Amino acid sequence: MLTGMLAATMAAVFSFTGKRHPLELNIPSNFPAPVYDLKRNPLTIEGVELGRRLFYEPALSRDSTISCGSCHQQEAAFIQAGHDFSHGVDNKHGRRNTLPIFNVLFRKTFFWDGGVHNLDMVPVNPIENPIEMDEQLDRVIYRINSNQAYKSLFRSAFATDTITSIEFLQALSQFMAAMISANSRYDRFVRKEGEQLTQTELEGMAIFREKCSSCHATDLFTDDTFRNNGITDDFRYDKGREEITLNPADKGKFKVPSLRNIDYTAPYMHNGSLETLEEVLEHYRSGMKDNPTLDSIFRKRAGKPGINLSDDEVKKLVSFLKTLSDKEFIQDKRFSEHR
Repeated sequence: MLTGMLAATMAAVFSFTGKRHPLELNIPSNFPAPVYDLKRNPLTIEGVELGRRLFYEPALSRDSTISCGSCHQQEAAFIQAGHDFSHGVDNKHGRRNTLPIFNVLFRKTFFWDGGVHNLDMVPVNPIENPIEMDEQLDRVIYRINSNQAYKSLFRSAFATDTITSIEFLQALSQFMAAMISANSRYDRFVRKEGEQLTQTELEGMAIFREKCSSCHATDLFTDDTFRNNGITDDFRYDKGREEITLNPADKGKFKVPSLRNIDYTAPYMHNGSLETLEEVLEHYRSGMKDNPTLDSIFRKRAGKPGINLSDDEVKKLVSFLKTLSDKEFIQDKRFSEHR
């Protein structure tokens, strides 16, 4: 979370004086160290504000109808609410469910297949994807350079009169890096900030740690790896991680997503095939489709692969998962399109 004074400054109407103001991030005590190198792209109030405006700028797309915020909506923890696949220009449908954007500061790789290894390069993918924003980065930069309002914003954020892709991408990275979600009931409980969990939630947490935390590890609730969880055995149209590594052993493997804010981010899985948390847990209990690259962690029980869960354990797990909701984050004006 941003420190109180800087958060207030950032939320205020701000005048561009030509002087950049550093923005300090308060890394949550229950989080690991950031992966993104903030020394190479130090956050400033001006840079984060510029990144916010670019994030919600539809002119980044070919027909000026789609912004980053079109597919990453704050009220849904920055996924595209209600869609199994992302929607782009001309209402074209992608082939994967939109992943949420928060805590990217701590990520090693990005997208379901991990095809991008640097946060700065993440926006290039949707901008140049023909079924998302369908534009070329050099055309976007030309358009931004032709806009005097943006030139003024870039001058304040990066002290440059000529905008290049470097400043453009770093501004978006600054905004995304500032999007830390770490104020759920669970967080306040583990940090001993006066929050109490119910007995059902505590029992759900114990079940989670026993049966789910191998993949959804640390308080980021992901180990940032790629696994085949048996959601499908048909890989004709999407081979997952194999499309990046070209290794057949990676067929059907997808990034383990964070479970933070999971109550806001339905539908679930890379193909958006499950609508509720109960359906997700039922999948792990009895719905897995066996296939050669299914993760070995699901083969520990005899017979059909999956995780042994009773009806009572399912109910307790759902109760615990809902404690990971960070309502403050999805209502935070610092990350909103309109203030």
